[in-house]
Amino acid sequence: MTLVRHDTREVFNQSPPFEDVDLFAFDQPLVDAVAANGGGEAAAELSEFGKHWGSAAMAERGRLANENTPKLKLFDARGYRRDEVEFHPAYHELMAYSAHAGIHNSTWTENGEAAGGAAEVVRAARFFMASQVETGHLCPITMTRAAVGALATEPALRAKIMPVLGTRSYDPAFAPWWQKRGMTMGMGMTEKQGGTDVRANLTRAERDGDAYRITGHKWFMSAPMCDAFLVLAQAEGGLTCFFMPRFAPDGSVNGIHFQRLKDKLGNRSNASSEVEFDNAYALRLGEEGRGVPTIIQMVSLTRQDCSLASVGLMRSGLAHALHHARHRSVFQKHLVDQPLMKNVLADMALHVEASTALVMRLCRSFDLAPTVRGEAAYMRLLTPVVKYWTCKSAPGFLYEAMECMGGNGYVEEGILARHYRESPVNAIWEGSGNVMCLDVLRALSREADAAADVLRTLVDQTSGVPGVVEAVAFIAKAFRQPDAERIARLAVEKLALVAATAALNAVAPKHAELFAATRLAAGHGNLYGAVDLPDDSLRGLLDRALPA
Repeated sequence: MTLVRHDTREVFNQSPPFEDVDLFAFDQPLVDAVAANGGGEAAAELSEFGKHWGSAAMAERGRLANENTPKLKLFDARGYRRDEVEFHPAYHELMAYSAHAGIHNSTWTENGEAAGGAAEVVRAARFFMASQVETGHLCPITMTRAAVGALATEPALRAKIMPVLGTRSYDPAFAPWWQKRGMTMGMGMTEKQGGTDVRANLTRAERDGDAYRITGHKWFMSAPMCDAFLVLAQAEGGLTCFFMPRFAPDGSVNGIHFQRLKDKLGNRSNASSEVEFDNAYALRLGEEGRGVPTIIQMVSLTRQDCSLASVGLMRSGLAHALHHARHRSVFQKHLVDQPLMKNVLADMALHVEASTALVMRLCRSFDLAPTVRGEAAYMRLLTPVVKYWTCKSAPGFLYEAMECMGGNGYVEEGILARHYRESPVNAIWEGSGNVMCLDVLRALSREADAAADVLRTLVDQTSGVPGVVEAVAFIAKAFRQPDAERIARLAVEKLALVAATAALNAVAPKHAELFAATRLAAGHGNLYGAVDLPDDSLRGLLDRALPA
């Protein structure tokens, strides 16, 4: 009898790695959304960025930065307090590439003013692509960019900082910020007893000449390796925002004592810490008692980036799932040609396409808000709406993407397990889902006429699209009710769907109608693929999502 031997080490029917691709050119919905929102002239430079960040080398840096997590070093060899955070070289390389591309400062001029044009949209496209490779390092990148908004309250201090913050150099040295080639900024708001309720903060600030001395703690200090932080503390006049550098003016290490690094579900490459302030030197930003309005100028920008990162993660999940399905054969067919799988992937592609159009449209409003009144109202009303919907969509979406890849999606060798662990944080950072809904209600109460104008504009931009008029009528009725807070989540979600439909209608009208038909005119199933998509739409959605 002849035995047939099978070499179990032979590998076949596995998809090749999804790497060495152009993350911009391979994403037609992103290309179109950028062009529709004023960034079309940057297509060539965005493609170069997409090729670099889509390379196998960048994917490997992302892996290494997450597998080799930050370490806290409290003291040096002689016993002096240092409070340094050490990172793997791959993390510093990711930071350097993001800084070189200006993701941390390209929306500002050298003087710290808004750059104008389509700076927000073009920068957002870079952030969107970088988030698909490694999201953790983008925490200090986004906070550095956003901090400039709060620094506007003190023009003299901003003028000193911008020559350093405004460079495209990354300098990881543990040294005073004024001696460095470039700098990053973090933030500390929440305390043990308060969390979201920052007015419950107990950290105290006492005057010391033109400066202040701060004593207290923060339960979450984001990105503790940064060169300076925006911190909330109680001054004599009430809760106030402060600029707190790592080094005091005399060059000594400031009284910022880290207690431990947080052991987080995801976001492993980035350090988050618990900290105590021991008579720490700081400068006031804005008036005493105006801490929340001052720092909210930073928070609105970080919320934008939470949305971008969430949609970027979903885009990456879709791309990996679709790439796998096109190469994996099951029951004598490629997975992508199996009717049920094709419907699932197409429904996911439709969600990502609408989400991409929406976040780019939001970024366009940030570009135009300083000069266009209607865009300023859109930005204020829709920022929490977009953050709510995109950030809360991401975990479930990424679970579905993992399932499309079977066991290969669930193991740590692939990127989707990391994406899945990463995704919940964006809905928690910078305001949870309930906080976003309350912010929408607050915006409606303060600017009812402007909000009504935004709704009318959304209706005009979706004329004839199924389900929009009915959805807007429901939204208006819900927000007028005395107990609007009780159903705020439902109303905010519908508002997000209407805004996504309008944004997508400016990019791909046929797909906007399909999105509205399956999300507004009819109830969408709880899970992806639980819709009846027309046959002629399936291939188009998948080809736009990723070229065959």
